[in-house]
Amino acid sequence: MFAFASSAGHREREYVASVDLKKITIGQIAGAPSNETLIGQIFDGTKYKVAYEPNMEDYLLCHAAFVLPVAFACYKVDGDLKKLKGNTAYLNRLIDANIEGYRAIKNAGHEILPKDDAEFEGAAYRKTCLRFFKLMYATSLGKICASDHAMNATDEMSALNRDLKAFFDENGAKYPVWQELEQEVAKYLK
Repeated sequence: MFAFASSAGHREREYVASVDLKKITIGQIAGAPSNETLIGQIFDGTKYKVAYEPNMEDYLLCHAAFVLPVAFACYKVDGDLKKLKGNTAYLNRLIDANIEGYRAIKNAGHEILPKDDAEFEGAAYRKTCLRFFKLMYATSLGKICASDHAMNATDEMSALNRDLKAFFDENGAKYPVWQELEQEVAKYLK
């Protein structure tokens, strides 16, 4: 099984600063036997909202296409996302890169997940993302949910970026905005 928990945080000297939305998306890769009953049993009696996803491969592929532009933003400002809170032009470039990634994933025959993102080419998706980024970058939410992880996981983000770009290239995708954002923060990527 694969899962994505809606939680994040970092360790301070004497405590852990974290946010846990008590929500998890969990399931298996497409075509594998269903684990829905087992997942239900595991989380029965907990306070977690469980979203069963029978196609975690596509879900995690889409998650990477959303997260990496955010990591690029973290690297651009050396982890201080508040520096970007009023930079709508840059935030729109992040959304453009995300859309390039989603387009490549869809064109390669994969499903865009979560389903709420399926209309990623539309104005409503862009508006929702812009609101989310503005909130995240203007508050400590961005530090806890994005920059702490990105700044402490450059090897992970580099490998994820390398693998996703290989996927894009194998499928003949065009992703110029993604590449521009990546070049701006090359010192962080290996």
